[in-house]
Amino acid sequence: MRTTKSIQLRPKRTSLIALVATLLIAGSVAAESRRGAQGAVEFESWDWVEIKPSDRFDGSWAPRAGLQVVNLRNRLYLMGGRTPKPPSFPPVPGDSFIWGDVWTSRDLGRTWTKILDTDTPGHWPARAYFEAVRKGSQMFVLGGQNFKAGPTDCPPGVGLCSDFFNDVWASRNGIAWHQLTPAADWEPRAGLSSVVFKGEIYVLGGSVGDDSAIGDPPAPRTYFDDVWKSRDGVNWEQVIDHAPWAPRAGGVAVVKNGRIFLLGGEAGFLGPYFNDVWSTRDGYNWDLVTPSAEWSPRPGHKCTVVLNHIVCFGGFGLPENPQDVWASKRGRTWTRVSESPWNSSSSDDIKYDFDILTIQGGKRGQRPAIFTFGGDRETFDFSDPTNYLRVDNDVWRYSPPSR
Repeated sequence: MRTTKSIQLRPKRTSLIALVATLLIAGSVAAESRRGAQGAVEFESWDWVEIKPSDRFDGSWAPRAGLQVVNLRNRLYLMGGRTPKPPSFPPVPGDSFIWGDVWTSRDLGRTWTKILDTDTPGHWPARAYFEAVRKGSQMFVLGGQNFKAGPTDCPPGVGLCSDFFNDVWASRNGIAWHQLTPAADWEPRAGLSSVVFKGEIYVLGGSVGDDSAIGDPPAPRTYFDDVWKSRDGVNWEQVIDHAPWAPRAGGVAVVKNGRIFLLGGEAGFLGPYFNDVWSTRDGYNWDLVTPSAEWSPRPGHKCTVVLNHIVCFGGFGLPENPQDVWASKRGRTWTRVSESPWNSSSSDDIKYDFDILTIQGGKRGQRPAIFTFGGDRETFDFSDPTNYLRVDNDVWRYSPPSR
């Protein structure tokens, strides 16, 4: 009995260490499991707050779609995009103001100051549906189109005749811009996807040529499935000519856990639309994460990474825009966490071709948050002749509720 009692009360030191290690690992796994299980649920409690209302005459940047926003040294820089022109007779489909201006905000989008006018000499030509990324201490502008339309801009009988860009520009302050190359090795394109990954700028997909569903372009629209990368924006290397995913524009690329994820997009204004998810560690070898996510196929949406989840919302759909917000830990399975982005009451309130920025939180008590800027709410209801003017210049924040 004494021997048995001794074994129970005084276990070997190695056994005790193993037991403690086992308990610690089990506790860590359980905690991680709880965080994973609650991650999607947590987004359900997040609030949408309008930081800056949409107003065509508020003195700041005009309502627009196809814009870009970059966070550089704790300042927001908003630039480019298109604004539909007032109705004309005869009507000109796609007729728009195209912007090359730059605005900055120091208070996360509440107030804005213009620092550069459209067509200022020495900086990139006005454009929309381009990409802007931050790498190091600079922001880069890549690709896009100028959306030329109508008899004043296009040859007789041609409804749309956009110029498409493959130039690359860089700036440290949004005012002084340097053209790194007038023509990168990748073909001119709009609706491209771009991220900074492992110290290099990546360009994925996109399209060249206007869509015949909107106007009467001189050439058919071409979609890309190539991948390019550059460390300096000047010299570009083609990673792969034809990736395994279908050629597309309007897809979204994000970086998470050492991988690039590509989500959704389109191969035509009227479709097909995609809701597949792909990922890669090197831009060349791609894994199909899911051929069909739980969210509906769509272009013009946005996705971001926050709290170790990919969050997607917005986008264009037929017959109506999708009214939902989705979250996923690994991109394979998705949970709907909201049915009212932007506090929407119907699909008429859903935006596409907007832009977003994410604040991860933690600095000086700052909460994690997703910010959205502008966007398009056209539903192409041709019974309403002013429907195409539903373009915004508002700023929203999606974040945990205030305590």
